[in-house]
Amino acid sequence: MAQFLISVSALERNARILQDVACASGAHLLVALKAFSTTAGLSVLRPYAAGCCASGLYEARLGAQHLGRHVAVYSPAYREAELAELLDFAHHIDFNSVPQWLRWRAACLAHPRVQSGELQLGLRINPCFSTGHTALYDPCVPGSRLGIPAEQLQGVDLSGISGLHFHTLCEQGAQELIDTFRAFEKQFGDLLASPQIRYLNLGGGHWITKPDYDRAALISLLREIREMYKVEVFLEPGEAWAIHTGVLRARVLDVFESLGYQHAILDVSASAHMPDVLEMPYRPDVYAVHSGGSGTPAVQLEGEEYSCSGEAGERPYTYRLGAPTCLAGDVIGDYSFDHPLQVDDIIVLDDMSHYTIVKTTHFNGVPHPDIALLQPDGQVEVAKRFSYVDFEGRLG
Repeated sequence: MAQFLISVSALERNARILQDVACASGAHLLVALKAFSTTAGLSVLRPYAAGCCASGLYEARLGAQHLGRHVAVYSPAYREAELAELLDFAHHIDFNSVPQWLRWRAACLAHPRVQSGELQLGLRINPCFSTGHTALYDPCVPGSRLGIPAEQLQGVDLSGISGLHFHTLCEQGAQELIDTFRAFEKQFGDLLASPQIRYLNLGGGHWITKPDYDRAALISLLREIREMYKVEVFLEPGEAWAIHTGVLRARVLDVFESLGYQHAILDVSASAHMPDVLEMPYRPDVYAVHSGGSGTPAVQLEGEEYSCSGEAGERPYTYRLGAPTCLAGDVIGDYSFDHPLQVDDIIVLDDMSHYTIVKTTHFNGVPHPDIALLQPDGQVEVAKRFSYVDFEGRLG
């Protein structure tokens, strides 16, 4: 059975780095549940995180239950019943557009938690400053629906607003955040400096736990913002909590030649289990498990040896890794190996914790991989095993 395997030690490693940044800067670092919401993993992050950021009611409820502390919510639009429930337990609710703010303003300001200051309300801003490289993940592309441009705030009644929020980055470093903040500051600095603004949320997309990330520059910026504008500062890293913490372990179901290609059918699907492979597109690092190998996937089991794959033709045996679905394009990619693949060989797809498990589906009825934790003592504990009941129940 295929398995998402997440390392507790690796999660703790990332969490300690992020906690150090929070302590050094005075900022609050939240877990972006859109990137990582495996409940067994959240219990590992709970001692380190200031709380969570959620994209709606269900994520907010999950974060409140499994992370506690601060719950920040942003959605492009709210339903009345969802907003009513969020008002009862969230700590920040940010609105995406002027019409959304004006529609829900009276109901929010009448709520006792808003009146007491326990719940604060904010606006998501679009600084219209792009630093990204993939349009699909760039909230500042022309025609974006995410956030409010500066000109749309002219003449708007902002009484009751105490926070500003922008989120423009995706897998980027400290300099991109600095550049974005300067652009934001130029347009919204006067508003940020006004006494009514009590918090600034710098969103997510920060690769803080990558080895080459300039954490000193980030800490310096966060301190500057807090000291200059007298606001609480929040960041919402997602994959920074979970990057290099998990793998997807798959098994070879069939190997055959067709139309000039050697195909290896795995028991996992790009479409159902790792859709970024098709959407970005994204090419995961792949390892074969066999004796005499050499390789270093993020999560390794004691006693196993791993051989890293190469590009097509780079090593002696090239295979097109495909899924057991009816989607013709459900292909992970062309990979080459030092040894021929055989049925029942184990293939390890690296770095499969963030933005992978949260996007999985039961497309085509392909069995869903287990979710398991690798404990520091080497024991593997299955946190969730899926079955036909999950497939049937999902479709009603």
